[in-house]
Amino acid sequence: MPDDISFDENIKLSTAELIGNTPLFQLAKTRIGSRLLLKLEQFNPTGSCKVRMARSMILAAERSGMLRPGGHIVEPTSGNTGSGIALVAIERGYKFTAIVDNHASRDKLRAMKAMGAELIYVQGQGGEPSTIERRRIAAELAKSTGAFWPDQHHNPDNNRGYDGLARELLTDVPGGLDYLVGAVGTGGTLCGTTNELRRLGQRTITIGVEPTGSIIFGGSGGPYLQTGAGAPNGFTVGPNVDHSLLDEEIKVNDINAFTTARVVGRRTGLLIGGTSGAAVYVALHRLLTVGPGTTIVVLVCDAGEKYLDTIYDDDWLQHRALMCEKNHDRIDKLYQSCQSSQRAADQSETEGLMLT
Repeated sequence: MPDDISFDENIKLSTAELIGNTPLFQLAKTRIGSRLLLKLEQFNPTGSCKVRMARSMILAAERSGMLRPGGHIVEPTSGNTGSGIALVAIERGYKFTAIVDNHASRDKLRAMKAMGAELIYVQGQGGEPSTIERRRIAAELAKSTGAFWPDQHHNPDNNRGYDGLARELLTDVPGGLDYLVGAVGTGGTLCGTTNELRRLGQRTITIGVEPTGSIIFGGSGGPYLQTGAGAPNGFTVGPNVDHSLLDEEIKVNDINAFTTARVVGRRTGLLIGGTSGAAVYVALHRLLTVGPGTTIVVLVCDAGEKYLDTIYDDDWLQHRALMCEKNHDRIDKLYQSCQSSQRAADQSETEGLMLT
């Protein structure tokens, strides 16, 4: 080893140290310099952004005395929050019980079980997630056993868990973000990140995206297959969804969400989840309308590898009438239209350099 080069070990001693500092990837850039960036939260341990807020809620509970050494945690979850809690529970010595249903990705359920979580299944009705019933059972279990229920929909430490994500964005994009696009769900990821960006002086325009059929933006509910976002009829939306932080609220149906995720996978090799597909769908359309030099960031909340037997499975899609080649071609052309103008500009610049 050369004497004039020094090396410091960069070895993490706990899984929690791996949380955060996820990469930004440029998905598209137009001729006028506007770009669409993906904040790839699947590079967190557990493959999701939700591990950030799981750790935030548990550490806050420890500080307040609501969670004591050797304690028991119970939480209703569609999977990603549960995986995050399971990881933190391992490191800090807690028992964890997840209240789940079969609306969730099977791989998310398997992951929680692999990390030692106890799973209690609740049956949903009419193709909707059993959000209300899962909460009821969690409340009963917490009351009867004395377990700590973080209650991600109402816990402000959910939103606070994304302060670091906002600071990472500003570190990686010093010029600031013009648009932030993401799924809403419990409100923590998108509203928490937006709140911290604005506290730091950013006037980022935030676009919340929800499945068609979710009642979070109002209206009557209906069935949807995007997991990790949305709320069914009868659900009371918690205060972590702060509509004052959402400049625009847009619903995207399952077929556009899932097809966009598949197009991203085919074009880049990056597999993203269905709700992230919905957010990218909105962002691609917006990219074609914004002015020069605009930066749009999509929060990619989790990894598409969790959905290989659903949204990336042709038979699963066809059985649910969600497989449509014309729709795939339409969205693929949308993606190409965001890229082709930049490629043409790059080619022109290269030819100019060759001529000189």
